[in-house]
Amino acid sequence: MKFAYQAYDAAGKAVSGTVEAAETLEGIEALRRQGLFATTIEPAGESGPGATNAHRPRRFGRVRRLRLLAMFSRQVQVLVSTGTPLVETLGALTRQAKDAKWRKVVSDLRNRVEQGDSLSKAMELHPDYFDPVCRSLIAAGESSGSFDAMLDRLATLTRKQVHVYTAIRGAMIYPCLLIVVASAVLTLMFAFVLPRFSMLFQTLGVPLPPTTKFLMAISTGLREYWWAALIGVIASAGALFGWLRTQQGRYTVHTILVRGPIIGPIMRGFSTARIIRVLGVLVTGKVPLLEALQLAKQTAGNLHYSKLVADAEHAVTRGSTISSVFAESKLIEPSLTEAVRSGEQSGQIGTLLLSMADFMDDENEVIVRSLTSILEPVILIVLGVVVGFIAMSMFLPLFDLTSMTQRS
Repeated sequence: MKFAYQAYDAAGKAVSGTVEAAETLEGIEALRRQGLFATTIEPAGESGPGATNAHRPRRFGRVRRLRLLAMFSRQVQVLVSTGTPLVETLGALTRQAKDAKWRKVVSDLRNRVEQGDSLSKAMELHPDYFDPVCRSLIAAGESSGSFDAMLDRLATLTRKQVHVYTAIRGAMIYPCLLIVVASAVLTLMFAFVLPRFSMLFQTLGVPLPPTTKFLMAISTGLREYWWAALIGVIASAGALFGWLRTQQGRYTVHTILVRGPIIGPIMRGFSTARIIRVLGVLVTGKVPLLEALQLAKQTAGNLHYSKLVADAEHAVTRGSTISSVFAESKLIEPSLTEAVRSGEQSGQIGTLLLSMADFMDDENEVIVRSLTSILEPVILIVLGVVVGFIAMSMFLPLFDLTSMTQRS
């Protein structure tokens, strides 16, 4: 079958195309032989009832999907560990599912397991609900006889991911609300308040300072050409959205995110923690290291980190170590590199990666909270300065008029 891929060559240049292979791993290996390091690879041009893309409804957001997966894996783990057959377990979860779409997914899993498929095989038909990491852990548990232990690891992993996403979103709600309120206040002032001052100044014939003329020109332009401004905003947003969907756009944004002066360290911390947590869970779950690296690459979320994990995967195939690749990258802190090297030497790399991920998640959460606590007063100060500037510019002509009246 044919797979569409996005990859980097040895010079770091982004390339894309298609490759013929029987399965995903074989396609990745074929690209590696061509000197390409794949960041994404998926079936291309499939259609029909048996195609993978036919089961990609994009019905849930990322956080909601993770919450459903965490609850699903925990409930299955509890019931299976008490001796409940898997088919009956899935039947119980189907009956108690409140969302009709999710109930249909779980019902399909039950029907396929009842027909003789494994749970991991049944999950492959619902890739938007059960990602490759989830399916690999389930498959490893089914083959090793530690099914409930793998479900427990999967539930822990998804709960950690949900916690990180909700922590970031919760920390950003208030600053975003302040920005929206500030934008609304400024819009109302330019649209309704400043025009009244403009009529007053015209009636009084007061000479206007440069700042007042500048604000009046902006207000007049927005009122008379609001349609042009609206078209410009929509066109700019559409062009930006289209550019962000291109490979070059994504690469540029990801570069800014990991190398920016303030946001860079934060994004590097979150991306690193995500990779090492996924890698640690997979390795402790007895997933082969090469497969674990491939799955970690798919969940990296940043092209630079995807390439870093691809380099580590390539190094492992040559008999080298992950720490040797991490040591050459500026994306990984030296302390983490030394910890990975120690884990490789002791054979406890999975446990050590999970410990480092817990530590980094705690540090990242503290940094985000500290940053947002600083950001909130900064936004208020900027809003106060802007509103104060507008107020002073509007009242200065009145002050001048009052002083001229008193002199006369």
